[in-house]
Amino acid sequence: MNLSFPKFKWAIVMAIGFSLVVSGCSNGDKNAPANTASTNEAPASTPTEGGELTFALAGSPSTLDVGVTSSDIDFRVGRNIFDSLVGELPDHTIKPWLAESWEISADKKSYTFKLRTDVTFHDGTPFNAEAVKVNFDRSADPNGKSVYAKQLLGPYESSEVIDESTLKVNFKEPFTPFLSNLAKSTLGIQSPESFKKYGDQVGQHPVGTGPFKLASWVANSEIVLEKNSDYKWPSPAAEHSGPAYLDKIVLKLIPEESTRVSSLQSGQVLAAESIPAQNIVALEKDPNYQIQKALLPGATFQLTFNNEKAPWNNVKLRQAVQSTVDIDAIVKSLYLGTFPRSWSPLSSSTLGYDSSLEDSYKVDIQHANQLLDEEGWKLGADGIREKDGKPLEINYIDITGNREKRGDIIKMVQQQVKQIGVKMNVSIMAAGPYVDALKAASYDLVGHSFAGGDPDILRTIFSKANWSTNEYANSNFARFYDPQIEQQLTDAYQEADPEKRIATYKELQQYFVKNAVSIPVYVFPYTIAESKKVSGITFDFPGYPQFYDVAVSK
Repeated sequence: MNLSFPKFKWAIVMAIGFSLVVSGCSNGDKNAPANTASTNEAPASTPTEGGELTFALAGSPSTLDVGVTSSDIDFRVGRNIFDSLVGELPDHTIKPWLAESWEISADKKSYTFKLRTDVTFHDGTPFNAEAVKVNFDRSADPNGKSVYAKQLLGPYESSEVIDESTLKVNFKEPFTPFLSNLAKSTLGIQSPESFKKYGDQVGQHPVGTGPFKLASWVANSEIVLEKNSDYKWPSPAAEHSGPAYLDKIVLKLIPEESTRVSSLQSGQVLAAESIPAQNIVALEKDPNYQIQKALLPGATFQLTFNNEKAPWNNVKLRQAVQSTVDIDAIVKSLYLGTFPRSWSPLSSSTLGYDSSLEDSYKVDIQHANQLLDEEGWKLGADGIREKDGKPLEINYIDITGNREKRGDIIKMVQQQVKQIGVKMNVSIMAAGPYVDALKAASYDLVGHSFAGGDPDILRTIFSKANWSTNEYANSNFARFYDPQIEQQLTDAYQEADPEKRIATYKELQQYFVKNAVSIPVYVFPYTIAESKKVSGITFDFPGYPQFYDVAVSK
Protein backbone atom coordinates (compact mmCIF):
# COMPACT_ATOMS: atom_id res chain seq x y z
CA MET A 1 0.00 0.00 0.00
CA ASN A 2 1.45 3.35 -1.05
CA LEU A 3 0.70 6.38 1.12
CA SER A 4 2.00 9.92 0.78
CA PHE A 5 0.94 12.73 3.13
CA PRO A 6 2.19 16.20 3.95
CA LYS A 7 1.70 17.51 7.47
CA PHE A 8 -1.45 19.55 7.88
CA LYS A 9 -3.72 21.08 10.50
CA TRP A 10 -7.04 19.45 11.26
CA ALA A 11 -10.21 21.52 11.26
CA ILE A 12 -13.55 20.72 12.81
CA VAL A 13 -16.28 20.35 10.22
CA MET A 14 -19.55 19.25 11.75
CA ALA A 15 -22.09 17.12 9.98
CA ILE A 16 -24.31 15.54 12.50
CA GLY A 17 -27.52 13.50 12.20
CA PHE A 18 -29.72 10.75 13.45
CA SER A 19 -32.85 8.73 12.44
CA LEU A 20 -35.92 7.00 13.86
CA VAL A 21 -37.59 3.82 12.72
CA VAL A 22 -36.90 0.12 12.59
CA SER A 23 -37.86 -2.79 10.36
CA GLY A 24 -37.77 -6.52 10.99
CA CYS A 25 -38.14 -6.08 14.76
CA SER A 26 -39.92 -2.80 15.37
CA ASN A 27 -42.13 -0.09 13.89
CA GLY A 28 -41.46 1.73 10.65
CA ASP A 29 -42.72 4.81 8.83
CA LYS A 30 -43.48 3.88 5.24
CA ASN A 31 -44.47 7.40 4.23
CA ALA A 32 -41.11 9.17 4.41
CA PRO A 33 -39.89 10.49 1.05
CA ALA A 34 -37.20 8.70 -0.92
CA ASN A 35 -33.93 10.58 -1.02
CA THR A 36 -32.78 9.73 -4.52
CA ALA A 37 -33.75 10.87 -7.97
CA SER A 38 -32.21 10.79 -11.41
CA THR A 39 -32.64 12.39 -14.79
CA ASN A 40 -31.73 11.49 -18.36
CA GLU A 41 -31.14 7.87 -17.30
CA ALA A 42 -29.71 5.24 -19.59
CA PRO A 43 -31.79 2.10 -20.16
CA ALA A 44 -31.06 -0.82 -17.85
CA SER A 45 -28.63 -3.48 -19.15
CA THR A 46 -26.68 -6.45 -17.83
CA PRO A 47 -23.81 -5.08 -15.69
CA THR A 48 -20.29 -5.48 -17.06
CA GLU A 49 -17.84 -7.02 -14.60
CA GLY A 50 -14.31 -5.67 -14.23
CA GLY A 51 -12.78 -2.36 -15.19
CA GLU A 52 -12.50 0.80 -13.16
CA LEU A 53 -14.50 3.89 -12.33
CA THR A 54 -12.76 7.27 -12.31
CA PHE A 55 -14.66 9.62 -10.04
CA ALA A 56 -14.00 13.32 -9.29
CA LEU A 57 -14.31 13.90 -5.56
CA ALA A 58 -14.94 17.50 -4.43
CA GLY A 59 -11.93 17.80 -2.17
CA SER A 60 -9.36 15.87 -0.18
CA PRO A 61 -10.32 13.72 2.80
CA SER A 62 -8.36 14.50 5.94
CA THR A 63 -8.81 11.02 7.41
CA LEU A 64 -10.72 7.81 6.72
CA ASP A 65 -11.15 7.06 10.41
CA VAL A 66 -14.94 7.30 10.34
CA GLY A 67 -15.13 6.93 14.11
CA VAL A 68 -13.27 10.21 14.59
CA THR A 69 -14.02 12.45 11.62
CA SER A 70 -16.99 14.79 11.22
CA SER A 71 -16.44 15.57 7.53
CA ASP A 72 -18.88 14.55 4.82
CA ILE A 73 -16.15 13.97 2.26
CA ASP A 74 -14.43 11.49 4.58
CA PHE A 75 -17.71 9.63 5.04
CA ARG A 76 -18.36 9.51 1.30
CA VAL A 77 -15.16 7.54 0.79
CA GLY A 78 -15.52 5.55 3.99
CA ARG A 79 -18.99 4.31 3.07
CA ASN A 80 -17.37 2.00 0.49
CA ILE A 81 -14.70 0.67 2.87
CA PHE A 82 -16.78 0.10 6.01
CA ASP A 83 -20.02 -1.81 6.49
CA SER A 84 -22.64 -1.20 9.17
CA LEU A 85 -24.59 -3.47 11.46
CA VAL A 86 -27.85 -2.43 9.79
CA GLY A 87 -28.95 -0.56 6.68
CA GLU A 88 -31.58 2.14 6.37
CA LEU A 89 -33.76 2.25 3.26
CA PRO A 90 -35.17 5.46 1.75
CA ASP A 91 -38.52 4.83 3.46
CA HIS A 92 -36.65 4.85 6.82
CA THR A 93 -37.11 1.14 7.50
CA ILE A 94 -34.12 -0.63 9.06
CA LYS A 95 -32.86 -3.93 7.63
CA PRO A 96 -30.17 -6.44 8.69
CA TRP A 97 -26.61 -6.12 7.36
CA LEU A 98 -23.66 -7.27 9.46
CA ALA A 99 -26.22 -7.95 12.18
CA GLU A 100 -28.64 -10.72 11.23
CA SER A 101 -31.24 -9.75 13.84
CA TRP A 102 -31.74 -7.82 17.06
CA GLU A 103 -34.02 -7.55 20.06
CA ILE A 104 -34.90 -4.47 22.11
CA SER A 105 -35.46 -4.77 25.85
CA ALA A 106 -38.80 -3.89 27.41
CA ASP A 107 -37.35 -0.72 28.97
CA LYS A 108 -35.91 0.32 25.56
CA LYS A 109 -32.44 0.72 27.05
CA SER A 110 -30.73 -2.41 25.68
CA TYR A 111 -30.28 -3.84 22.17
CA THR A 112 -29.07 -7.42 21.67
CA PHE A 113 -27.61 -8.16 18.22
CA LYS A 114 -27.00 -11.51 16.57
CA LEU A 115 -24.11 -11.00 14.16
CA ARG A 116 -23.12 -12.74 10.94
CA THR A 117 -20.40 -15.35 11.39
CA ASP A 118 -19.00 -15.37 7.84
CA VAL A 119 -17.53 -11.84 7.76
CA THR A 120 -13.83 -10.95 7.79
CA PHE A 121 -11.97 -7.65 7.78
CA HIS A 122 -9.66 -6.68 4.92
CA ASP A 123 -6.68 -7.68 7.08
CA GLY A 124 -8.04 -11.21 7.47
CA THR A 125 -9.11 -10.88 11.09
CA PRO A 126 -12.63 -12.00 12.04
CA PHE A 127 -15.60 -9.73 12.48
CA ASN A 128 -17.27 -10.59 15.78
CA ALA A 129 -18.98 -9.18 18.87
CA GLU A 130 -15.69 -8.13 20.45
CA ALA A 131 -14.80 -6.11 17.35
CA VAL A 132 -18.07 -4.21 17.52
CA LYS A 133 -17.63 -3.56 21.24
CA VAL A 134 -14.13 -2.16 20.64
CA ASN A 135 -15.51 0.23 18.02
CA PHE A 136 -18.39 1.47 20.17
CA ASP A 137 -16.25 1.87 23.29
CA ARG A 138 -13.67 3.81 21.29
CA SER A 139 -16.24 6.18 19.79
CA ALA A 140 -18.01 6.75 23.11
CA ASP A 141 -14.81 7.35 25.07
CA PRO A 142 -15.26 10.76 26.77
CA ASN A 143 -11.50 11.28 26.46
CA GLY A 144 -11.36 10.16 22.84
CA LYS A 145 -11.27 12.18 19.62
CA SER A 146 -14.71 11.23 18.32
CA VAL A 147 -17.25 13.98 17.68
CA TYR A 148 -19.93 12.74 15.29
CA ALA A 149 -19.81 9.04 16.26
CA LYS A 150 -19.99 9.93 19.94
CA GLN A 151 -23.17 11.92 19.34
CA LEU A 152 -24.66 9.11 17.28
CA LEU A 153 -24.21 6.78 20.25
CA GLY A 154 -26.13 9.17 22.48
CA PRO A 155 -26.45 8.06 26.13
CA TYR A 156 -24.27 4.98 25.52
CA GLU A 157 -23.33 3.07 28.66
CA SER A 158 -21.63 -0.18 27.68
CA SER A 159 -21.43 -3.18 25.36
CA GLU A 160 -21.42 -6.77 26.62
CA VAL A 161 -20.01 -9.66 24.59
CA ILE A 162 -22.43 -12.54 25.19
CA ASP A 163 -20.60 -14.84 22.78
CA GLU A 164 -18.64 -14.58 19.50
CA SER A 165 -21.72 -13.56 17.54
CA THR A 166 -23.93 -11.93 20.18
CA LEU A 167 -23.54 -8.39 21.53
CA LYS A 168 -25.71 -6.50 24.02
CA VAL A 169 -25.53 -2.71 23.82
CA ASN A 170 -26.76 -0.76 26.86
CA PHE A 171 -27.89 2.84 27.21
CA LYS A 172 -28.42 4.99 30.28
CA GLU A 173 -31.89 5.91 29.01
CA PRO A 174 -34.10 5.05 26.04
CA PHE A 175 -32.51 6.20 22.78
CA THR A 176 -34.88 5.65 19.86
CA PRO A 177 -32.55 6.91 17.07
CA PHE A 178 -29.94 4.23 17.78
CA LEU A 179 -30.76 1.69 15.06
CA SER A 180 -30.92 4.32 12.36
CA ASN A 181 -27.69 5.85 13.63
CA LEU A 182 -26.07 2.43 13.27
CA ALA A 183 -26.79 2.57 9.54
CA LYS A 184 -24.55 5.61 9.08
CA SER A 185 -21.02 5.11 7.80
CA THR A 186 -19.89 7.00 10.91
CA LEU A 187 -20.56 3.87 12.94
CA GLY A 188 -19.11 1.57 10.28
CA ILE A 189 -17.06 -1.17 11.88
CA GLN A 190 -13.25 -0.91 11.71
CA SER A 191 -10.74 -3.68 12.39
CA PRO A 192 -9.60 -3.54 16.04
CA GLU A 193 -6.23 -4.85 14.88
CA SER A 194 -5.84 -1.74 12.73
CA PHE A 195 -6.26 0.42 15.85
CA LYS A 196 -3.40 -1.48 17.48
CA LYS A 197 -1.18 -1.51 14.42
CA TYR A 198 -1.58 2.08 13.22
CA GLY A 199 -2.63 4.01 16.33
CA ASP A 200 -3.35 7.66 15.55
CA GLN A 201 -2.51 7.01 11.89
CA VAL A 202 -5.34 4.51 11.39
CA GLY A 203 -7.21 7.14 9.37
CA GLN A 204 -4.56 6.82 6.65
CA HIS A 205 -4.71 2.99 6.83
CA PRO A 206 -8.43 2.17 6.98
CA VAL A 207 -9.37 -1.49 7.41
CA GLY A 208 -13.02 -2.44 7.17
CA THR A 209 -15.20 -5.26 5.87
CA GLY A 210 -16.61 -3.36 2.88
CA PRO A 211 -16.75 -4.15 -0.84
CA PHE A 212 -13.61 -2.07 -1.48
CA LYS A 213 -10.31 -1.68 0.35
CA LEU A 214 -7.67 1.02 0.21
CA ALA A 215 -4.94 0.36 -2.36
CA SER A 216 -3.15 3.73 -2.36
CA TRP A 217 -3.59 7.33 -1.31
CA VAL A 218 -1.61 10.31 -2.57
CA ALA A 219 -2.75 13.35 -0.60
CA ASN A 220 -4.44 16.09 -2.66
CA SER A 221 -4.19 13.93 -5.78
CA GLU A 222 -6.04 10.60 -5.74
CA ILE A 223 -7.30 7.68 -3.67
CA VAL A 224 -7.44 4.23 -5.23
CA LEU A 225 -9.80 1.57 -3.91
CA GLU A 226 -9.62 -2.04 -5.08
CA LYS A 227 -12.24 -4.77 -4.99
CA ASN A 228 -12.54 -6.98 -1.94
CA SER A 229 -12.70 -10.33 -3.74
CA ASP A 230 -13.98 -12.13 -0.62
CA TYR A 231 -17.01 -9.89 -0.21
CA LYS A 232 -20.38 -11.65 0.18
CA TRP A 233 -22.37 -9.61 2.73
CA PRO A 234 -23.78 -6.59 0.84
CA SER A 235 -26.10 -3.96 2.26
CA PRO A 236 -29.87 -4.58 2.19
CA ALA A 237 -30.18 -2.01 -0.59
CA ALA A 238 -27.75 -3.85 -2.91
CA GLU A 239 -28.90 -5.11 -6.30
CA HIS A 240 -26.60 -8.16 -6.48
CA SER A 241 -24.57 -10.47 -4.23
CA GLY A 242 -20.91 -11.45 -4.15
CA PRO A 243 -17.97 -9.12 -4.87
CA ALA A 244 -18.40 -5.70 -6.50
CA TYR A 245 -18.51 -5.53 -10.30
CA LEU A 246 -15.65 -3.04 -10.50
CA ASP A 247 -12.02 -4.06 -10.04
CA LYS A 248 -10.97 -0.58 -9.00
CA ILE A 249 -12.18 2.93 -8.16
CA VAL A 250 -9.88 5.88 -8.78
CA LEU A 251 -11.04 8.90 -6.81
CA LYS A 252 -9.53 12.06 -8.25
CA LEU A 253 -9.38 14.78 -5.59
CA ILE A 254 -10.57 17.94 -7.37
CA PRO A 255 -11.91 20.74 -5.13
CA GLU A 256 -12.46 23.23 -7.98
CA GLU A 257 -15.98 23.01 -9.41
CA SER A 258 -15.04 24.03 -12.94
CA THR A 259 -12.15 21.56 -13.04
CA ARG A 260 -14.42 18.70 -11.95
CA VAL A 261 -16.91 19.51 -14.68
CA SER A 262 -14.26 19.90 -17.38
CA SER A 263 -12.65 16.63 -16.28
CA LEU A 264 -15.99 14.91 -16.80
CA GLN A 265 -16.67 16.52 -20.16
CA SER A 266 -13.16 15.75 -21.45
CA GLY A 267 -13.43 12.10 -20.41
CA GLN A 268 -10.67 12.26 -17.79
CA VAL A 269 -13.23 10.99 -15.28
CA LEU A 270 -16.45 9.07 -15.85
CA ALA A 271 -18.36 10.68 -12.97
CA ALA A 272 -18.12 13.77 -10.78
CA GLU A 273 -19.87 14.98 -7.65
CA SER A 274 -21.14 18.34 -6.36
CA ILE A 275 -22.00 19.79 -9.74
CA PRO A 276 -22.78 23.56 -9.87
CA ALA A 277 -26.33 24.59 -10.72
CA GLN A 278 -25.55 26.04 -14.14
CA ASN A 279 -23.77 22.84 -15.17
CA ILE A 280 -26.59 20.64 -13.89
CA VAL A 281 -28.99 22.48 -16.18
CA ALA A 282 -26.67 21.98 -19.17
CA LEU A 283 -25.78 18.34 -18.45
CA GLU A 284 -29.43 17.38 -17.99
CA LYS A 285 -29.93 18.34 -21.63
CA ASP A 286 -26.83 16.47 -22.86
CA PRO A 287 -27.60 12.92 -24.07
CA ASN A 288 -24.09 11.75 -23.12
CA TYR A 289 -24.65 12.22 -19.38
CA GLN A 290 -27.08 11.44 -16.64
CA ILE A 291 -27.66 13.19 -13.33
CA GLN A 292 -28.17 11.46 -9.98
CA LYS A 293 -29.48 13.44 -7.02
CA ALA A 294 -29.98 12.75 -3.32
CA LEU A 295 -31.97 15.35 -1.41
CA LEU A 296 -30.01 15.23 1.83
CA PRO A 297 -31.96 14.76 5.07
CA GLY A 298 -31.00 16.48 8.29
CA ALA A 299 -30.67 20.18 9.05
CA THR A 300 -31.00 22.40 6.00
CA PHE A 301 -28.60 25.22 5.22
CA GLN A 302 -29.80 28.01 7.47
CA LEU A 303 -28.65 31.38 8.70
CA THR A 304 -28.47 30.97 12.46
CA PHE A 305 -28.54 33.86 14.91
CA ASN A 306 -26.44 33.88 18.06
CA ASN A 307 -29.51 33.85 20.31
CA GLU A 308 -27.44 34.59 23.41
CA LYS A 309 -25.77 37.77 22.18
CA ALA A 310 -27.43 41.19 22.26
CA PRO A 311 -29.14 42.66 20.39
CA TRP A 312 -30.06 39.48 18.48
CA ASN A 313 -31.25 37.77 21.63
CA ASN A 314 -34.36 39.89 21.04
CA VAL A 315 -36.89 37.77 19.14
CA LYS A 316 -38.52 40.80 17.49
CA LEU A 317 -35.23 41.84 15.91
CA ARG A 318 -34.73 38.33 14.55
CA GLN A 319 -38.29 38.30 13.24
CA ALA A 320 -37.65 41.62 11.51
CA VAL A 321 -34.75 40.12 9.58
CA GLN A 322 -36.81 37.00 8.84
CA SER A 323 -39.52 39.25 7.33
CA THR A 324 -36.95 41.07 5.21
CA VAL A 325 -34.79 38.38 3.65
CA ASP A 326 -36.25 37.22 0.33
CA ILE A 327 -35.27 33.55 0.32
CA ASP A 328 -37.25 32.77 -2.84
CA ALA A 329 -35.39 35.41 -4.82
CA ILE A 330 -32.02 34.20 -3.49
CA VAL A 331 -32.59 30.52 -4.20
CA LYS A 332 -34.09 31.06 -7.66
CA SER A 333 -31.34 33.47 -8.69
CA LEU A 334 -28.39 31.41 -7.49
CA TYR A 335 -29.53 27.83 -8.05
CA LEU A 336 -31.70 28.10 -11.16
CA GLY A 337 -34.33 25.73 -9.85
CA THR A 338 -31.86 22.97 -8.90
CA PHE A 339 -31.98 23.57 -5.11
CA PRO A 340 -35.33 23.51 -3.27
CA ARG A 341 -36.09 26.37 -0.92
CA SER A 342 -36.22 25.39 2.75
CA TRP A 343 -39.02 26.39 5.13
CA SER A 344 -37.92 24.50 8.23
CA PRO A 345 -34.69 23.74 10.07
CA LEU A 346 -35.34 20.16 8.89
CA SER A 347 -34.92 19.01 5.32
CA SER A 348 -38.10 17.94 3.54
CA SER A 349 -36.59 14.45 3.19
CA THR A 350 -36.23 14.07 6.96
CA LEU A 351 -38.69 11.97 8.90
CA GLY A 352 -41.08 14.26 10.77
CA TYR A 353 -40.71 17.25 8.43
CA ASP A 354 -43.59 19.70 8.92
CA SER A 355 -44.88 20.59 5.46
CA SER A 356 -47.44 22.99 6.98
CA LEU A 357 -44.59 25.50 7.35
CA GLU A 358 -44.38 25.89 3.58
CA ASP A 359 -45.59 29.34 2.54
CA SER A 360 -46.39 30.09 6.20
CA TYR A 361 -44.37 33.31 6.24
CA LYS A 362 -43.42 35.87 3.61
CA VAL A 363 -41.41 38.99 2.94
CA ASP A 364 -43.04 41.95 4.68
CA ILE A 365 -40.81 45.01 4.87
CA GLN A 366 -43.49 47.13 6.53
CA HIS A 367 -43.87 44.62 9.34
CA ALA A 368 -40.10 44.38 9.74
CA ASN A 369 -39.78 48.15 10.12
CA GLN A 370 -42.65 48.20 12.59
CA LEU A 371 -40.93 45.60 14.79
CA LEU A 372 -37.70 47.58 14.85
CA ASP A 373 -39.51 50.82 15.61
CA GLU A 374 -41.30 49.14 18.53
CA GLU A 375 -37.95 48.08 19.98
CA GLY A 376 -36.60 51.62 19.86
CA TRP A 377 -34.20 51.30 16.92
CA LYS A 378 -34.36 54.57 14.97
CA LEU A 379 -32.98 55.35 11.53
CA GLY A 380 -29.82 57.42 11.55
CA ALA A 381 -28.63 59.94 8.96
CA ASP A 382 -26.62 57.22 7.23
CA GLY A 383 -29.68 54.97 6.86
CA ILE A 384 -28.57 52.57 9.60
CA ARG A 385 -30.72 52.18 12.70
CA GLU A 386 -29.26 52.93 16.09
CA LYS A 387 -30.20 52.78 19.76
CA ASP A 388 -28.34 54.18 22.77
CA GLY A 389 -25.62 55.37 20.42
CA LYS A 390 -24.99 51.91 18.93
CA PRO A 391 -25.68 50.98 15.28
CA LEU A 392 -27.83 47.94 14.47
CA GLU A 393 -25.30 45.55 12.96
CA ILE A 394 -25.12 41.86 12.13
CA ASN A 395 -21.62 40.38 12.23
CA TYR A 396 -21.60 37.31 9.98
CA ILE A 397 -18.75 34.81 9.82
CA ASP A 398 -17.95 32.07 7.32
CA ILE A 399 -15.09 29.85 6.32
CA THR A 400 -12.96 30.56 3.23
CA GLY A 401 -14.39 29.23 -0.02
CA ASN A 402 -17.77 29.88 -1.60
CA ARG A 403 -19.20 26.44 -0.84
CA GLU A 404 -22.57 25.95 -2.58
CA LYS A 405 -22.57 29.69 -3.33
CA ARG A 406 -23.04 30.50 0.35
CA GLY A 407 -20.89 33.58 -0.03
CA ASP A 408 -23.23 34.81 -2.77
CA ILE A 409 -26.22 34.24 -0.49
CA ILE A 410 -24.72 36.52 2.13
CA LYS A 411 -24.00 39.26 -0.41
CA MET A 412 -27.69 39.26 -1.34
CA VAL A 413 -28.81 39.18 2.30
CA GLN A 414 -26.42 42.03 3.05
CA GLN A 415 -28.16 44.19 0.47
CA GLN A 416 -31.67 43.14 1.48
CA VAL A 417 -31.32 44.00 5.19
CA LYS A 418 -30.16 47.50 4.27
CA GLN A 419 -33.82 48.15 3.40
CA ILE A 420 -34.70 48.10 7.11
CA GLY A 421 -31.60 49.94 8.31
CA VAL A 422 -29.47 46.96 9.35
CA LYS A 423 -25.76 46.91 8.53
CA MET A 424 -24.25 43.49 7.88
CA ASN A 425 -20.51 43.00 8.35
CA VAL A 426 -19.12 39.88 6.64
CA SER A 427 -15.94 38.18 7.84
CA ILE A 428 -14.55 35.35 5.70
CA MET A 429 -11.74 33.47 7.39
CA ALA A 430 -9.57 30.35 7.29
CA ALA A 431 -10.58 27.23 9.18
CA GLY A 432 -8.51 27.97 12.30
CA PRO A 433 -9.83 31.48 13.00
CA TYR A 434 -13.34 30.34 12.04
CA VAL A 435 -13.31 27.57 14.66
CA ASP A 436 -11.89 30.04 17.20
CA ALA A 437 -14.78 32.42 16.49
CA LEU A 438 -17.27 29.59 17.02
CA LYS A 439 -15.65 28.73 20.34
CA ALA A 440 -15.75 32.34 21.48
CA ALA A 441 -19.28 32.90 20.10
CA SER A 442 -17.98 36.17 18.64
CA TYR A 443 -20.59 36.42 15.89
CA ASP A 444 -24.21 37.45 15.40
CA LEU A 445 -25.01 35.18 12.47
CA VAL A 446 -23.48 32.05 10.94
CA GLY A 447 -24.51 29.72 8.12
CA HIS A 448 -24.52 25.96 8.55
CA SER A 449 -26.12 22.64 7.62
CA PHE A 450 -25.87 19.17 9.14
CA ALA A 451 -26.51 15.92 7.30
CA GLY A 452 -28.46 13.20 9.08
CA GLY A 453 -31.67 11.27 8.69
CA ASP A 454 -33.51 11.78 11.96
CA PRO A 455 -35.38 14.76 13.43
CA ASP A 456 -33.17 14.33 16.51
CA ILE A 457 -30.82 16.54 14.51
CA LEU A 458 -32.78 19.39 16.14
CA ARG A 459 -31.24 18.39 19.47
CA THR A 460 -27.83 18.49 17.84
CA ILE A 461 -28.24 22.07 16.66
CA PHE A 462 -30.43 23.51 19.42
CA SER A 463 -29.63 21.69 22.69
CA LYS A 464 -27.69 23.48 25.44
CA ALA A 465 -25.54 20.33 25.69
CA ASN A 466 -24.08 21.20 22.29
CA TRP A 467 -22.99 24.78 22.95
CA SER A 468 -19.41 25.52 21.99
CA THR A 469 -16.90 26.18 24.75
CA ASN A 470 -13.52 27.89 24.90
CA GLU A 471 -11.91 24.50 24.23
CA TYR A 472 -14.35 22.93 21.79
CA ALA A 473 -16.44 24.05 18.81
CA ASN A 474 -19.73 22.17 19.02
CA SER A 475 -22.91 22.11 16.95
CA ASN A 476 -25.37 24.52 18.64
CA PHE A 477 -24.20 27.59 16.75
CA ALA A 478 -27.47 29.28 17.75
CA ARG A 479 -26.44 29.21 21.41
CA PHE A 480 -30.12 28.66 21.97
CA TYR A 481 -31.56 27.54 25.29
CA ASP A 482 -35.07 27.29 26.62
CA PRO A 483 -35.77 24.80 29.46
CA GLN A 484 -39.13 23.73 28.05
CA ILE A 485 -37.74 23.20 24.55
CA GLU A 486 -34.75 21.35 26.03
CA GLN A 487 -37.13 18.94 27.75
CA GLN A 488 -39.12 18.41 24.55
CA LEU A 489 -35.91 17.58 22.66
CA THR A 490 -35.04 14.99 25.30
CA ASP A 491 -38.55 13.54 25.42
CA ALA A 492 -38.59 13.19 21.64
CA TYR A 493 -35.49 11.03 21.38
CA GLN A 494 -36.74 8.82 24.20
CA GLU A 495 -40.22 8.40 22.73
CA ALA A 496 -40.75 4.98 21.14
CA ASP A 497 -44.14 5.75 19.57
CA PRO A 498 -43.36 7.10 16.06
CA GLU A 499 -46.54 9.17 15.78
CA LYS A 500 -46.03 10.88 19.15
CA ARG A 501 -42.39 11.46 18.36
CA ILE A 502 -43.11 13.04 14.98
CA ALA A 503 -45.82 15.24 16.53
CA THR A 504 -43.29 16.60 19.03
CA TYR A 505 -40.78 17.37 16.28
CA LYS A 506 -43.43 19.23 14.32
CA GLU A 507 -44.16 21.37 17.38
CA LEU A 508 -40.45 22.09 17.72
CA GLN A 509 -40.13 23.10 14.07
CA GLN A 510 -43.04 25.50 14.49
CA TYR A 511 -41.35 27.04 17.52
CA PHE A 512 -37.95 27.53 15.87
CA VAL A 513 -39.49 29.16 12.80
CA LYS A 514 -41.96 31.34 14.74
CA ASN A 515 -39.16 32.62 16.97
CA ALA A 516 -36.71 33.07 14.08
CA VAL A 517 -34.00 31.14 15.91
CA SER A 518 -32.59 30.60 12.43
CA ILE A 519 -33.64 31.41 8.87
CA PRO A 520 -33.86 28.28 6.65
CA VAL A 521 -32.51 28.86 3.15
CA TYR A 522 -32.18 25.72 1.01
CA VAL A 523 -32.16 21.93 1.01
CA PHE A 524 -28.93 20.58 -0.46
CA PRO A 525 -29.28 18.09 -3.32
CA TYR A 526 -26.07 16.05 -3.42
CA THR A 527 -25.54 15.66 -7.17
CA ILE A 528 -23.49 13.31 -9.32
CA ALA A 529 -23.08 13.70 -13.08
CA GLU A 530 -21.94 10.59 -14.89
CA SER A 531 -21.23 9.26 -18.35
CA LYS A 532 -23.88 7.02 -19.87
CA LYS A 533 -21.23 4.28 -19.67
CA VAL A 534 -21.73 4.22 -15.91
CA SER A 535 -24.61 2.44 -14.17
CA GLY A 536 -25.42 1.43 -10.63
CA ILE A 537 -24.32 4.41 -8.51
CA THR A 538 -26.72 4.50 -5.58
CA PHE A 539 -26.97 6.44 -2.32
CA ASP A 540 -27.17 5.27 1.24
CA PHE A 541 -29.26 7.14 3.75
CA PRO A 542 -28.44 9.99 4.39
CA GLY A 543 -27.03 10.32 0.87
CA TYR A 544 -23.44 9.08 0.51
CA PRO A 545 -22.57 7.35 -2.80
CA GLN A 546 -22.25 3.57 -2.91
CA PHE A 547 -20.18 1.96 -5.67
CA TYR A 548 -20.89 -1.71 -4.93
CA ASP A 549 -23.42 -2.11 -7.78
CA VAL A 550 -21.54 0.12 -10.24
CA ALA A 551 -20.56 -1.20 -13.65
CA VAL A 552 -18.84 0.54 -16.55
CA SER A 553 -19.79 -0.55 -20.06
CA LYS A 554 -17.04 -0.95 -22.64
